[in-house]
Amino acid sequence: MNVDTYIASLVQYGIHCGLIEECDRTYITNQLLQTLSLDSYTPVEPVEMSLEDILKGLLDDAVARGVCNDDITNRDLLDTKLMGVLTPAPREVRKTFSALYEKSPEAATDWYYRFSQDTDYIRRYRIKKDMRWKTDTEYGQLDITINLSKPEKDPKAIAAAKNAPQSGYPKCLLCAENEGYAGRMNHPARQNHRIIPLEIAGQKWFLQYSPYVYYNEHCIAFNASHTPMKIDRSAFEKLLDFVTVFPHYFIGSNADLPIVGGSILSHEHFQGGRYCFPMEQAPVEQEISFRGYEDVKAGLVKWPMSVIRLDCADKNKLVDLADKILTVWRGYTDKDAFIFAETDGEPHHTITPIARRRWADYELDLVLRSNITTEEHPLGVYHPHAELHHIKKENIGLIEVMGLAVLPSRLKRELAALEEAILTGSDIASDPMLSKHAPWVEELKTRHTFTKENTSHILKEEIGKVFAKVLEHAGVYKRTEAGREAFLRFVEAVTKKAQR
Repeated sequence: MNVDTYIASLVQYGIHCGLIEECDRTYITNQLLQTLSLDSYTPVEPVEMSLEDILKGLLDDAVARGVCNDDITNRDLLDTKLMGVLTPAPREVRKTFSALYEKSPEAATDWYYRFSQDTDYIRRYRIKKDMRWKTDTEYGQLDITINLSKPEKDPKAIAAAKNAPQSGYPKCLLCAENEGYAGRMNHPARQNHRIIPLEIAGQKWFLQYSPYVYYNEHCIAFNASHTPMKIDRSAFEKLLDFVTVFPHYFIGSNADLPIVGGSILSHEHFQGGRYCFPMEQAPVEQEISFRGYEDVKAGLVKWPMSVIRLDCADKNKLVDLADKILTVWRGYTDKDAFIFAETDGEPHHTITPIARRRWADYELDLVLRSNITTEEHPLGVYHPHAELHHIKKENIGLIEVMGLAVLPSRLKRELAALEEAILTGSDIASDPMLSKHAPWVEELKTRHTFTKENTSHILKEEIGKVFAKVLEHAGVYKRTEAGREAFLRFVEAVTKKAQR
């Protein structure tokens, strides 16, 4: 199939998806020719094929002609530039979103989510590669994913990115200046990226979707200004304001301290979407109350981490109480429970908040976090401990807190190799790639009889149970009698604060 057929097919794809119109056909064809450094074209009939196949055909041709280097970074830069040719201008996207929002918030986000996939900003064909399953635990079913949608760069691409000139524009991956940006070796192209302006609690914000979509309609709301993450009273106001504007979405924030925060602390942002996480389904196992807030329904959630759930029809009451809980937690020390607000002047306490609607009510889940470290646990006392690092070593951010494990792509290879090693009786401890799993596998052998039919299933189930332990390690109050008593001491400290 020649390059003209791929070009005709891409133009037809754009018309079919509503990105362009029939009257744009010649203009868009010429823009694609320019992008591909071609100066001639023979009109041909388009062929129905997947977008992935169309782009692959165009990229392979560009590589063969020396227009594009054959590595994942350069290929992504070029195919995003091609899709940018088909992507409508921001003014058109915002106009359509606004008109649909007048009908309903759901209509607007339904369209915008589909649009973000049609432009290939969300690469459907890569998202499909992610491994996903659920594991039953005492906390309900936990969601497990092995993320394969972020392409792994080859050594040449990594070296090129390292040697590329450094730029302060855009300041980070979240800044509004990414919209339409051409990208470079160390920054992804975003010509097919469009953002939606919002006003949240009187401030200018934007809405977009995550290109990696860890769950359904995984959206990101971000401050128009490049300002650091901060959990404070205004954060609660913004979260609750967001679910007023989009009542069918939840929204949450990563914490604002290292270790317990997300990967981008330099730019204030929230993550939300249309998905019911395991933590949302977890019940309140002990009701509590705060004097002066009798109309706020409160309780401790049955969850491996330490979660206070607040429900009220009056979002201002929720903001007031959440702010008091945060203020007390920031300065709270309970040496008997190894809870220290600060050591050597370094603050340790913050909260991971999640907001949603429960019919007419507003609901806030406040997850207590601490980033204290010790010689025994240099990466964090309330962080996955060393014996779990063979599965999960990275920070426990908002998505994991809510019960969805985002595990590294290496585990796909390692799981396949582990399965083979277990079934063949190979020495796992002597394998450079698998040795870190050896103690875990030896323990599994004391509880399971492995067969060809069940090994893959057992390994997946046991990974889910490891993730439950990861969350237990991240919980500041352990699920023991002593842990519950300590948790209630903190609740009483908040009550005393509320009385003042």
